[in-house]
Amino acid sequence: MAEKRNIFLIGPMGAGKSTIGRELAEKLHLDFYDSDQEIERRTGADIAWVFDLEGEEGFRKREETVIDDLSERQGIVLATGGGSVVSPQIRNRLSARGIVVYLETTIDKQVARTQRDRRRPLLQTSEEPRKVLERLALERNPLYEEIADVIVPTDDQSAKIVANKIIERIDF
Repeated sequence: MAEKRNIFLIGPMGAGKSTIGRELAEKLHLDFYDSDQEIERRTGADIAWVFDLEGEEGFRKREETVIDDLSERQGIVLATGGGSVVSPQIRNRLSARGIVVYLETTIDKQVARTQRDRRRPLLQTSEEPRKVLERLALERNPLYEEIADVIVPTDDQSAKIVANKIIERIDF
């Protein structure tokens, strides 16, 4: 039997990684995981609490462990946290263990999709959310592009359409 392949979704917050990931996993009959949800499951606390208690550095260490564990599985779709790519270890693991799909979106869409979401610690500061997202994009977009096997825009398209586009573009 052929080896089961993995699909790893990367991209900024608000790109639709979790929603599209669930759709993609269902269409391909694969298991779906979300690294943030897995961190919450393992810690018994939400991401904001982990950030408050351990800071971003502590959260990133947990994220490295979770993504390392999950990416060793076979036949999964994994939605990663938007900042996971800042870790060279995570970038290397994802590149080596599956097909990396960068879900690309605009700052305008990110603002619209995240404006009511209180579960995003990096946006819960005194800094204007748009400025935070612009700063993160400058840092992270080159990292997403560096490891992406496929880049798929997500603006103005349903999760089903994006999932179908991913399936068309990858050799699965």
